[in-house]
Amino acid sequence: MAQIEFKNVSVDIPVYNAGGRSFKKSLMKIATGGQLDANDNGCVIVRALDNISFSLKNGDRVGLVGHNGAGKSTLLRVLSRVYTPTSGTALIQGKISSLIDIGLGIDPEFTGRENVYFRGRLLGLTKAEISKNIDELIEFSGLGNFFDMPLRTYSSGMHLRLAFAVSTILHPDILLMDEWLSVGDAGFVDKAEKRLKKLVDATNILVIATHSRDLILNTCNRAIWLEHGKIRMDGNPVDVADACFGPLQGNS
Repeated sequence: MAQIEFKNVSVDIPVYNAGGRSFKKSLMKIATGGQLDANDNGCVIVRALDNISFSLKNGDRVGLVGHNGAGKSTLLRVLSRVYTPTSGTALIQGKISSLIDIGLGIDPEFTGRENVYFRGRLLGLTKAEISKNIDELIEFSGLGNFFDMPLRTYSSGMHLRLAFAVSTILHPDILLMDEWLSVGDAGFVDKAEKRLKKLVDATNILVIATHSRDLILNTCNRAIWLEHGKIRMDGNPVDVADACFGPLQGNS
């Protein structure tokens, strides 16, 4: 069972060495909608999330929408336990997998096989779990003999195929994504789409940040619109998409 419950969560991010940059601070204040403050030492504080509350349960497919800088990435980082709330409480129950940065832990000097074990351990997998899936991963990635070659010999498409394959070994309770992944060359896209859809269907809770109306409408049963770190709207995907992106022609 998976569960997420945020109660009055705020996240303040300090910006050091900002003193004296009055013009830049003024521009930052405009860009963040005035969500700036300073502590007693004069350090600039950006309030990335501002007193947000919501709860998610099994079966929820939630799309996060809003302009760049609205707080979507910060919220995903709190959910992935990279950030801790400055105030409020964030209850997160369930095994989490993040597809936000699938290249994390990939070393160009390691072979594909070595990278799979290294990246897999970063994802929380045991060596035995990785070994159990290694043959399927080799077949899926289509890397053949390159699997035991250093990553610096790979093309960019091969690099992405390896990173995607190892990042989707997990079967999490909660899956976090920053946009829908589109991976690799034309011959790999269909395989990747099917694997990603299978992963999404199997997870208990999906949270995906996106600028795509179609993705919200086709994938999600709920949408949260963030603006300047606050929840502006939380509800039905159609209603939130119309409010955030504007109504589709013919629906106004």
